[in-house]
Amino acid sequence: MSAVGSHRVGILGASGYAGAELMRLCAQHPSFEVEFASADSQAGAEVGSLYPSLAADYPGMEFGRWEDLPDGLDIVFVALSHGVSRQVIPGLAAKHVIDLGADFRLDDPALYPQWYGWEHPAPELLNDFVLGLPELFRDELRGASAIAVPGCYVTTAALALAPLLGAGLVQSTGIVVNGVSGVSGAGRGANAGTSFSAANENFAPYGLLTHRHTPEMEMILARSAGEPVELLFTPHLAPMTRGILATCYARPADTCDTDDLLAEMVAAYADEPYVVVTPDLPTTKATLGSNAIHMTARRDQRTGWIIAIAALDNLVKGASGQAVQCANLAIGIDEVSGLASAGVYP
Repeated sequence: MSAVGSHRVGILGASGYAGAELMRLCAQHPSFEVEFASADSQAGAEVGSLYPSLAADYPGMEFGRWEDLPDGLDIVFVALSHGVSRQVIPGLAAKHVIDLGADFRLDDPALYPQWYGWEHPAPELLNDFVLGLPELFRDELRGASAIAVPGCYVTTAALALAPLLGAGLVQSTGIVVNGVSGVSGAGRGANAGTSFSAANENFAPYGLLTHRHTPEMEMILARSAGEPVELLFTPHLAPMTRGILATCYARPADTCDTDDLLAEMVAAYADEPYVVVTPDLPTTKATLGSNAIHMTARRDQRTGWIIAIAALDNLVKGASGQAVQCANLAIGIDEVSGLASAGVYP
């Protein structure tokens, strides 16, 4: 039974890592009540049997099928695989739909065949979705009924580079982003490349030249730069469970030094509850379990290159935590409700 003042929540794709993280965050949220959680391949299974970590908060609750989603929910989080959300979302009836997938992130439908290999079935809906990156698009998120949460790599690189592009300190072309992710970024499904024997003691690039987060980064950063942005993105898989680290390289567009870069980051994010600008080097461990992103920047006077580095937890600020932050804004409650800024350490 829902508590007084609570908001009724449904989670589609709740058996995946992002879905399970949503359930964890909603369980500690002061006004979110999860009334429905779908997991088609696990339908009928108890939540606590699949994720013992959730057993205490969801005693006896079973996963259902998304087709049985009840009407009248305040918030529906969609944590389905890329290419599935586009089939489900047009038929949803909820006050606020928040998609963690990529199906409604890009504003140009022509990009989907190029980067995802399929024509978008509902291009008319793309303009209805607000990008779920509060630090850059907070005003658009207030009261929004449809939100597309950016990818984890995108969030990391975009937040690191946006202040520098916005201030005209770096050039909008020739940007290089090297990203590193833990294996949870690949999802819960069985995958030979992310099995323990393959990922342990290994460090490997993937998605070379073709990773689908590339157009997302360019689209979001173009809004900060006020002009088209061109970048080269290379992701890497690291032998850790959680975490994203992005090291971004750009050429200077103006005279600046390290102090100028850090000052611009500080000014841009001075009032942000989850952004930590530091002169130290960010680490993924420092953000574990939190909705925080840690970042820094340097100017190499010898080569002229500018480096911006950021780290976050790919399942929290990179996915489910950011989705909850967006939901808070959309329904008009305190943005930080249910979200931690402090990481789990050691």
